[in-house]
Amino acid sequence: MSILYRVREPFPDAASALSRGRAIMRELADWDGVPWPRLEPVTTLEQYLYALRTFSVGRFAGDLAPPSTGPLLSELTRRGVAFDRLESSNVFTADTQLRPDLADLWPLPEGTALLLHLTSPFGGPDSEPEDDCTAEELERMVSVLGPLTMGVSWDCAWRDLPDSKGCGIQLCFNSVWCGQHTEPAPGEFEVWVSLGSRVAWSPAGQAWLRDSGLPLGEPQTGW
Repeated sequence: MSILYRVREPFPDAASALSRGRAIMRELADWDGVPWPRLEPVTTLEQYLYALRTFSVGRFAGDLAPPSTGPLLSELTRRGVAFDRLESSNVFTADTQLRPDLADLWPLPEGTALLLHLTSPFGGPDSEPEDDCTAEELERMVSVLGPLTMGVSWDCAWRDLPDSKGCGIQLCFNSVWCGQHTEPAPGEFEVWVSLGSRVAWSPAGQAWLRDSGLPLGEPQTGW
């Protein structure tokens, strides 16, 4: 568990938020880890039309239990998209080329989504949705993000704090932090500083927040 503080500065785009997050770590951290991006599913028609112009493949995935899933799978099958039922689960996946004729499937039924972590620069055929990445790979992701929603986090050790557990930077692209999770918010780009709960309320943590020079918002519970 960690405590998050939003950096109250305007960020017009993902690149500026990324640059500010990196600068904060350079100025205030003794060390930082690799970036950990989390590309959220394609949930709107606008996002799908953008993905169609920009990427090549995607993965439909979802829960087999809801009644609305059956018609979607039937329609995907009719259009030549083969789906797999994962062993010992009620989950399905279907890898496919992104095609114009799939656009009329939106909005997708509740419990299903289209994922893009299998396509460059967000990953490849064997990648997982939350693989870490290099700094250069992250820059490529940000450069083609468009209206897609992504979060990025780093672990780091804030200088002069006795404990680095739960400390780091969290970025929200086209989303906002709300109640231990992010919510889609097109055009919103946020930078959050996190302190581990063991140090956030300690005298050292409060002194660090006061002396950091950052314009920080009210604390919120993070992960």
